[in-house]
Amino acid sequence: MGTMTFGGVTDEAEAKKIFDRCLEVGVNFFDTANGYTGGQSEQILGRLAKENRDDLVIATKVYNPQGQGPNDMGLSRKHIIQACEASLRRLDTDYIDLYQVHADDRETPLEETLAALDQLVRDGKVRYIGASNHVAWRLSDALWTSEMHGLTRYECLQPLYNLIERGLDAELLPLCRAKGVGVITWSPMAGGWLTGKYRGEVPEDARLNEPGQPPMGATVDREKILDTLLNVAQGLNATPAQVALRWVMDQEGITSAIIGARNLEQLEENLGAANIEMDQDAWKALDRASRLPLTYPSGLALMMQRRRQAQLDRPEA
Repeated sequence: MGTMTFGGVTDEAEAKKIFDRCLEVGVNFFDTANGYTGGQSEQILGRLAKENRDDLVIATKVYNPQGQGPNDMGLSRKHIIQACEASLRRLDTDYIDLYQVHADDRETPLEETLAALDQLVRDGKVRYIGASNHVAWRLSDALWTSEMHGLTRYECLQPLYNLIERGLDAELLPLCRAKGVGVITWSPMAGGWLTGKYRGEVPEDARLNEPGQPPMGATVDREKILDTLLNVAQGLNATPAQVALRWVMDQEGITSAIIGARNLEQLEENLGAANIEMDQDAWKALDRASRLPLTYPSGLALMMQRRRQAQLDRPEA
């Protein structure tokens, strides 16, 4: 459950309803960040989680500005330690289950960032660490650096992934599968676009147009994807949002998908994705409509891999 809206469009009373319903149906993972709603998301989540703290997985993030100074942003040792202490206070907890770097900081040596995170784990303030919004070579470099220096490694990646933004397929998802890195995706409904409420031009006040939202679906036929999604949803007697979420959850290598709900009604709709059983025809239709053409070298590598597999599958003469 993503709590980015807590303290913003979702007040604390509605957040409590969402939180309680999550516990009722078995959702125990709650994701936040120190940059969400000026820290209010962490504060509200901390108050809600107090009674059940040890039964929950609480994840938060570090990177975004916490002040105006040069050391108030990024992944330097100074900023990581200060930001973690501040998040612990806002969450009113002794430890963070999963502490994620919200973005990559190429101005700070990886060794410094990973050593600071490793120290937080050794001090018992953090249980596991993860990364978000990384490119494949930087994540690979970080995993190698941790291994070479005996440092705690990133155990999961939190990337953008949905039917209209499948850039993860080319390199990051294969990398995570190969290295045993969990993948917890964000925005499975593409900022609301895959709910089916937008056609053609997206309204200016839509979440897709909010500051900080990445461009999605720039290289695909979004209308074609949405038409396919609506047809599949109708056949499954489900909503487009539920099918879009189910599709993400069913991808090989995806550990979980973060859902974000502004109110209890949206949460209930999202929870319905757990009850959908998508047959192969539906899955393949969505895959064909949304699949990105793989460019070099990913496309060539995939072609050669398939050729090799076909050779291995041949019956012996």
